[in-house]
Amino acid sequence: MTTWLIPLEKALTEHLAAAQFDDARTLLRSLDPVDIATLIASLPPEQALPAYRLLPKTTAAHTFAYLEPDTQEALLRLFTTGEIGTVMQGLYDDDAADLLEELPAGVVKRLLRTVSPEHRRTLNQLLRYPEDSAGSVLTTEFVDLKAAMTVEAAFRYIRAQGPNKETVYTCYVTDSDRHLQGVLTVRELLLAKETALVGDLMQRQVQFVRTTEDRERVAQLFTRYDLMALPVVDSEDRLVGIITADDVMDILQEEATEDIEKMAAITPTDKPYLKTGVFATYRTRIPWLLLLMISATFTGIIITRFEAALTASVALTAFIPMLMGTGGNSGSQSSVTLIRVLALGEVQLRDIGRVLWKELRIALLCGITLAAAVYVKLQLVDRLLLGVAVTTTEALVICLTLVATVVCAKLLGCTLPLLAKRLGLDPAVMASPFITTVVDVLSLLMLFGTATLLL
Repeated sequence: MTTWLIPLEKALTEHLAAAQFDDARTLLRSLDPVDIATLIASLPPEQALPAYRLLPKTTAAHTFAYLEPDTQEALLRLFTTGEIGTVMQGLYDDDAADLLEELPAGVVKRLLRTVSPEHRRTLNQLLRYPEDSAGSVLTTEFVDLKAAMTVEAAFRYIRAQGPNKETVYTCYVTDSDRHLQGVLTVRELLLAKETALVGDLMQRQVQFVRTTEDRERVAQLFTRYDLMALPVVDSEDRLVGIITADDVMDILQEEATEDIEKMAAITPTDKPYLKTGVFATYRTRIPWLLLLMISATFTGIIITRFEAALTASVALTAFIPMLMGTGGNSGSQSSVTLIRVLALGEVQLRDIGRVLWKELRIALLCGITLAAAVYVKLQLVDRLLLGVAVTTTEALVICLTLVATVVCAKLLGCTLPLLAKRLGLDPAVMASPFITTVVDVLSLLMLFGTATLLL
């Protein structure tokens, strides 16, 4: 909770406990629905419902959309049928569909009984779209104009339809079969003559997505073209809804959170951290930890296999952590960079040749620089200051292995995310933990292979 809301939470709790409902109502009405939702979620169950019932109908519906799913479910179980109907009428279609996705089947059936057959069909249609598709986040509440309308007629239509729409700033022009023809803004209408035709004012080049496209592409279009809304069409190019900027902000947040969790070897979850139980969090982490731990045992097998090489040159043992750590860091740099540019659409699969050539040159520069630094350290620190006996051949083995490790790590770091993308997987799974484990094995193999060859 935001720090400035803590005193308000205490005051609201005291008002409700003392049955000072007028004071509680005044406090709540001075806040934004987002902050009201935060306060209600922090209240004990016996106070959350009375606090919610103090809100005006419009504010109550908006507030409900910002509540966490568990709080929504708890309130819905206590609501009367009339209160449920008010909530469903006040929610935009996309928010209502999101609500239905999060709730148990029994609660969903109760909610759907309070809406009209037409509204129910709309919600069922939204729920049928794939989870990560553009169709799953669209809203059907938009303003569509006709090309033959005058500006004056368009404003009359917007005033009549606007109160029930999520946005009226961006208007779309469709024909009699709902095919998308163009787009224009209220600003353009305001600056035009009242007798001008919508068809003459609209922009015919419209950015749009289809219902089945991935929602990451939606976010990319919003970022690239600075959009406020984006139309969504079906397979026959009929306008079925729009996606607004607030939905895209949620998409970006969810996608970034999911990528971060995958890059940290955690199974993604939709629940907030403090709302997730200990065992639920344990289940998201332990499979990856087991997998990485078992895969890391290969390094022990390799060390055992080359025990003779270690016995012949004990000095090499001290540099195993350095080689493995540097290799893992190098691979992580490349993998995180590629995962990010793939998410932004800056690199496509066809660019793999250019990516490999660039990373190879970077790897050689980094590897040679690191090897030179290690060689200087071996000669000045290890040999002269610490008195560690490191032969020239051993130093050469370490430096050559370091260059080879950095090159392999960086090439793997950029190749594996591209390969995951090609196979239809999320490139984020090829991040630090996975790359580090693979590079650890490769660095040991190259160290002992070079040592066997030269020593």
